[in-house]
Amino acid sequence: MVFQTGGDGETLKKVIGNLREGKVAPCYLLYGEEEYMIKDALGKITDLILPAGDRTLSLFYMDGENEDVDRLCESLLTPPLIPGKKVVVILNTRIFYSRKTLPDLVQKISDQSNPARAAMYFMTFLRIAGWSLDDLRDDGWKKISDEEWHKTVERDDGKNRETWLPGIVDFCVSHGLDMERYREDTDRLEDLLRKGIPEGNYLIMTAEVVDRKKRLFKAISELGEILYFPQVKGETRQKRMLMDTAKDLLAKREKRLTPNAWVAIGKKTGFSLRNSVVAIEKLITYTGERTTIEERDVEEVVGKTREGTVFDLTAALVEKDLDRALLTLRDLLDQGVHHLLILAMIVREIRFLLQAKIFISSGKLSLFNPDMDYNQFQRAVYPLIKEWTGHAGGKGGGESLTAQHPYVIYNALRNSERFSFNALISYLEYLVDIDIALKSTMRDPRLLLEKFFIKVCA
Repeated sequence: MVFQTGGDGETLKKVIGNLREGKVAPCYLLYGEEEYMIKDALGKITDLILPAGDRTLSLFYMDGENEDVDRLCESLLTPPLIPGKKVVVILNTRIFYSRKTLPDLVQKISDQSNPARAAMYFMTFLRIAGWSLDDLRDDGWKKISDEEWHKTVERDDGKNRETWLPGIVDFCVSHGLDMERYREDTDRLEDLLRKGIPEGNYLIMTAEVVDRKKRLFKAISELGEILYFPQVKGETRQKRMLMDTAKDLLAKREKRLTPNAWVAIGKKTGFSLRNSVVAIEKLITYTGERTTIEERDVEEVVGKTREGTVFDLTAALVEKDLDRALLTLRDLLDQGVHHLLILAMIVREIRFLLQAKIFISSGKLSLFNPDMDYNQFQRAVYPLIKEWTGHAGGKGGGESLTAQHPYVIYNALRNSERFSFNALISYLEYLVDIDIALKSTMRDPRLLLEKFFIKVCA
């Protein structure tokens, strides 16, 4: 059955009511633009199917970027390791995309501030459109005529594609993205659902965009439950929904917001439900034992840029500040930064530290002293690096430390003193294992990354 939810949440209440009565559907699909509402509904449904104490070996997650229909079907057919229920959750699935959703994907790609997430949408776009990354690289995208674009992407004239297409093509090529990872074959999943997955096994999927005419969508609407969370329109409705959501959130933690704090949050988030809730969660943690959240708290905590948070994460890593690292990691994930992008940032930082360690151990930077200031470094050491390697920093790209800005090189050399050569090598090996796990298993990304920071900072 398909439910369209509204600000009152009545349709979600019906599904929750059925679950409390023991009426559990074999599959659920939650989709739409209101990301926070989907996340909240997912939590409530999962809690009722599988209580927290039963989840260690019975709750499995798969991210849409790494979803594999064969592996999903295998997991749904496999009984839990311990007797009882088993839940498989697919977050942000893309198996409901089709040519009809291409204009929506174009909008998401061009509006997306997170390049890794935009790349994820773009690779799906290419698969559905029937184009390859090799066809578009090296200005190959210019060969696509307006007529061909419009024929492929209906309802989009493509007039502004030159503003976003070259950049995303370059990003995907430079990061070695593989089209094979984004293949699709949903017939097997549909057949499995229609034949019936083993009793006690359940599938929950979330999605942003779907084609309601796809056979899989129709199968789930017949066999399970579908909840649609459209974007809340109008400032008044947005504020009312936020107030209701925040009221419950604050009450659980015995907190309250002053009127001025509410106004300050609204100015910073535009009363966006997701951004506002993330801000309130930060404020709850920040204020500790205090029961009242003031305007000054909002000014202190809310409004950090994503780039600033990224800098905080790498700084906490090299300073071995575990509490700060874990808090910043949570902030990045709450902002919607993809876990693979965070992993790439960490790998980059460790590589820079390792390269710096190699430079120092070579003996060719004998003038370098960790206690020297940046001006001294620029005058005495940086010219040696340029002469030795033939690189001039400042381009800000590439994997080579010497291709970076001099200040980045300076900090890497200083911070490398905190780590041994063998430790940095072991961290890179550990990160390779995490990368494999994130792309081939259903393990929780946050948990894997947190374990890495504990390993480094402890």
